[in-house]
Amino acid sequence: MNQSALLMYIPKSGCLYEFYDPSERKIHSLELPELCGCRVCYTKQGWLLLYRRRNHLVFFFNPFTRETINLPSYELAYEIMAFSCAPTSTNCVVFSIKHVHPTVVVISTCHPTGASEWTIVNHRNRLSFVSSIWDKPVFCSGLFYCLSLTGWLGVYDPVRRYWKVLAMPPPRCPEYFFVKNWWKGKFMTEHNGDLLVVYTSQNKNPIIYKLYRSELAWKEMESLRSVTIFASFLTSLSGANLLGIMRNSVYFSKFRFFGKRCISYSFDDYRYYPRKQQYDWGEQPSFENIWIEPPHHALSSI
Repeated sequence: MNQSALLMYIPKSGCLYEFYDPSERKIHSLELPELCGCRVCYTKQGWLLLYRRRNHLVFFFNPFTRETINLPSYELAYEIMAFSCAPTSTNCVVFSIKHVHPTVVVISTCHPTGASEWTIVNHRNRLSFVSSIWDKPVFCSGLFYCLSLTGWLGVYDPVRRYWKVLAMPPPRCPEYFFVKNWWKGKFMTEHNGDLLVVYTSQNKNPIIYKLYRSELAWKEMESLRSVTIFASFLTSLSGANLLGIMRNSVYFSKFRFFGKRCISYSFDDYRYYPRKQQYDWGEQPSFENIWIEPPHHALSSI
């Protein structure tokens, strides 16, 4: 991603969607009747993955081009979903997971190009894994990574159709992180093949961990350098050297001052912007917005 993500607000009723641009601190509005009655599940490369409960329809929609790609019907309950790349690619895989027991997960996959049904398989874990709707999967270096409710990491290989919970402990978080609704305060994303997790707490500064695969260990990062993370419950994104955006920062899915300022945290300055904006993410509505990556010059058409 080489430009700022947009924060897309999902209305409780109606079809008017707002897109907040943190680089310009502006809000753009767009009527999207195609999304009425839908639940937003995930986003990647400008595409939304959606579910319409009324007819169990799962489909992709690009709000900037208005293109739609339908998938086979699939009844969603508490599954968490992701996809590997734009659905126009023949390499795209849609991934869904939920636990039915601490040692059993159900994984469903589908290829948008030519699929007539979902492939659904039960997988057993040697280690306990309880999935959480607050923790979205991330596709990184050919694999889907999933955080459990308590921070254990599961990995799914869509080519080999192999699932495993890694035998490594979750990040070593300070005790003050484990407070009310702490499970809602972690956000996972990837950047250039690196898996990153942001842990937040109401009264403390965020901590970022990076997965070192060769050592099977999470290690705390002191700096993101030129990288910026856009964190939200439904999807978290990342980019580097973005115009109009603070580097070495995390932008959260909440803004202040009537839409003029997005809450962010700078690892250069060791502070939130605006000041004193530590936020209890446990009190944040989880499905009211999502970061989305716009194509170049997308805002000129809104």
